Amino acid sequence: MNPQFKKGVLDLIVLMIVCKEDIYGYELVKQICEVIDVNEGTIYPLLKRMTHDHYFETYLKESTEGPPRKYYQITEKGRQAMDQLKEDWLVFSSKINQYIEGETTHE
Repeated sequence: MNPQFKKGVLDLIVLMIVCKEDIYGYELVKQICEVIDVNEGTIYPLLKRMTHDHYFETYLKESTEGPPRKYYQITEKGRQAMDQLKEDWLVFSSKINQYIEGETTHE
């Protein structure tokens, strides 16, 4: 997939996953990779930025497999951002799809 496409939709995918359940970084990366292939090193700076922007709150939770894990929990501001990004994406992708389909029928 084109890296610019990924960059444009990654915030939305992260917000949607965290909206479903509180999650720690590594598990989040695994779930994102089910949708689009992404490098783990891309996600942690994104999480830091989104936490700084108050889209997420974090807390530590004990792990049976090592040190405590940092979990991300969506905030109301994060939900609002997700809803707006989702609406923007649906309008954008619909217009692009209409254009592509229109181009295909004119050939």
